[in-house]
Amino acid sequence: MTVTPTIRRLFAYCLPFLALWFFFAKESPYAKYTLLGENPQPTLCATDSHSATDDFPWESISPTEKLVWIDCYANQQCARLKVPLDYSHPGGASAAMALIRTPSAVPHDSPNYRGPVLINPGGPGGSGVDTVAAAGTLLSTIIGPEFDIIGFDPRGIGRSTPRISFFGSRAERQIWTVESVSTFSVNSSADALARAWARGIVLGQLAGKGDNGSLRFMTTDHTARDMLKIVQAHGRDKLQYWGFSYGSVLGATFAAMFPQHVGRLIIDGVMDSEDYYATKWSKNLFDADKTWMSFINGCVAAGPAGCALHAPTAAEIIEKVDKVYASLRKRPIPVQTDTSSGLVDWSMVRATIFASLYSPYAMFPTLARILADLHEGNGTTLFKLLEQPAFQCACDPAQYQFERLLDATSGIICNDGERVSPAYEDLVGHYGRLSETSSWADVWERPRMPCLGWPDFPKNHFRGPFVANTSFPLLLIGNTMDPVTPLWAAKKMSEGFAGSVVLTQDSPGHCSVASVSICTFIYIRQYFLDGRLPQPGTVCPVDVPLFPPSPSPDVADEDQAQVRFLNSLSAADRRLFEAATELVKMSPVRFLGGI
Repeated sequence: MTVTPTIRRLFAYCLPFLALWFFFAKESPYAKYTLLGENPQPTLCATDSHSATDDFPWESISPTEKLVWIDCYANQQCARLKVPLDYSHPGGASAAMALIRTPSAVPHDSPNYRGPVLINPGGPGGSGVDTVAAAGTLLSTIIGPEFDIIGFDPRGIGRSTPRISFFGSRAERQIWTVESVSTFSVNSSADALARAWARGIVLGQLAGKGDNGSLRFMTTDHTARDMLKIVQAHGRDKLQYWGFSYGSVLGATFAAMFPQHVGRLIIDGVMDSEDYYATKWSKNLFDADKTWMSFINGCVAAGPAGCALHAPTAAEIIEKVDKVYASLRKRPIPVQTDTSSGLVDWSMVRATIFASLYSPYAMFPTLARILADLHEGNGTTLFKLLEQPAFQCACDPAQYQFERLLDATSGIICNDGERVSPAYEDLVGHYGRLSETSSWADVWERPRMPCLGWPDFPKNHFRGPFVANTSFPLLLIGNTMDPVTPLWAAKKMSEGFAGSVVLTQDSPGHCSVASVSICTFIYIRQYFLDGRLPQPGTVCPVDVPLFPPSPSPDVADEDQAQVRFLNSLSAADRRLFEAATELVKMSPVRFLGGI
């Protein structure tokens, strides 16, 4: 198997964030397996540590109340916007929002200029700066050259300050997270759930102990107010926005709080915001098993040349995977390479499989090869895919001053949501109910864990209702087989926003960017450019196979079919197809940060 740098980066970013989400660290339990030596890819639904290798001097930009852009990265511009830390006391302490833009190809004084579109890659904890730094040009191609593409690190995250941090040093954080390997899946051992509960209590206590007074203001409703400030700093009154995964909660919150300031607002991979703010995390997995079965059935259909784990029936493939599980439960696989050594165990494989459900079109062929090797007792393929140099302390702490931290994910989730009972019996009950909805409950129970011992902050921020007559209707996008944001949630959230429309993409994966659909992206562009919404009930097909066609005597015919498809596209649609294809190769959808 040829492991491309893109695939290596996918796993490097996906695996550490399984415990919580999208949109993809060195602080993770699998830090020793991530690849820090390669240029990072964008994240459209989670967190990573791109800024550890970020050589742009963000500290050289002074935060200002008016946007002052300076050149940064590759043909892009950066700024830091000064906003109130506490909007109920706007004259008090301030925060600084880090922003990046891929400029419009149209001059700002042209009548064709359409203003900024803000991007949120999800998480919570994902960096819009990273996303636009790496994929701004692709997003511009999809949305249209008439717009500026704006990425921002939400308050508490990455290069925005003050930052959410529970530990005194990177070394302390690394020691803490490495120890969490044993509870990465709360079904990894007889005491894994209890250990995860205890660690959650401690992490919440650490958050309170290390709070400098700013932590309580790291909430989604404050970030929504920050977005309005960003829009107004551009001299505009209405938000244009595309948010993924948790970014759908942020977008829905903005729309409910400021319905009169909605210009164009897309939420993609839609979470049930009521469930999120209740800190239940109980309705995410409704379609997770269906997404997993798309791998099984796709492998059967792909044949032995197209899927390394192939068997004639779905039952036989499931039996192979069950054999892998049983073997690893009994005995992890020791692996030694030229540069490191370690174990391939139950938790790592569960994480690998669940990671692939986010980006099946990019990952399923590789997943099949990994599982086929594990079925034969060989863990080297998976281990080497994730292998990286060991953690090293920084000689100069300033090198990591804008490093994004997994702490931010827990900080925002626990600040936003209802308090969670710290009683172990209540956690057991929640896990039992979650297990009734999906076989993937063991890797989804942990988002709530740090909230068990969270500081007793006031819960007086906005948490609904999500009902509004917005100044322009919302567009919601959901996949038919999304592992963590089921289509059901998009339809439910749409009911609260007058005139909104749900666009369905008929594919597995998390968010529309998990696959290539010319149909979907044409609707996205039309919505931003002309305000045209799809007809209710519209379903878009995808234009790429789940498993690429295997080499065969008919390969020439397959190539010709692809050529015919591309030739059938207009020049604009072909550019759209190529940009979307690059996004899928980047596997932009990521997990949330983990404990």
